[in-house]
Amino acid sequence: MASRDVLDKIKAFGMTNQLVTGELSQIERTHDIVLGHVPPVVEAEERDYYPQLDAAARAEAARMARHYEVFYALERTIRALVNQTLEEADGTADWWAGTRAAAHTKSEVEQRIQKELHAGVSRRSDDALDYTTFGELAQIITGNWAVFGALFTSKSAVERVLTNLNAIRNPIAHCCAMGDDEEIRLRLAVRDWFRCMEVAR
Repeated sequence: MASRDVLDKIKAFGMTNQLVTGELSQIERTHDIVLGHVPPVVEAEERDYYPQLDAAARAEAARMARHYEVFYALERTIRALVNQTLEEADGTADWWAGTRAAAHTKSEVEQRIQKELHAGVSRRSDDALDYTTFGELAQIITGNWAVFGALFTSKSAVERVLTNLNAIRNPIAHCCAMGDDEEIRLRLAVRDWFRCMEVAR
């Protein structure tokens, strides 16, 4: 009898676990998030070659992954804000063809696009704005302050924050580990970006 009770409890535990897993999966699909309650699917190539990579480098990569995720999301958010704001101001998605971006910025962007094409790799994006640096983004924002001034508290603050982000971006973009101080600077830079917009809202 005791063994039957134990077996029933194990079955109940298993069923409860399946229900919880199903509900968590539904939450992931609904909110487009990853909760990590099930192991990720590992591609065959990753399974074959990843274990051969240096263990210390793999551990470092895992630590850096969260910084990349934060920076990627922030950068995409900033670029989307610039794009959307200028589209609304000009009433067209083709604002890049106008005078919103300086001629030298457009020239630099065109050179980067051509460099990718000549390298025989896929273009990173069809949007020219994705080829701009943070410094160039800052110039687009400050050069169109009549449009962006209502969104930000200070022109100089925007320039400073984007300059800081550009410096912090280097170790992330070039696969170098971030020091403790740089990790703190990244967190502060993210806060500073949104603080630039707080008073304006």
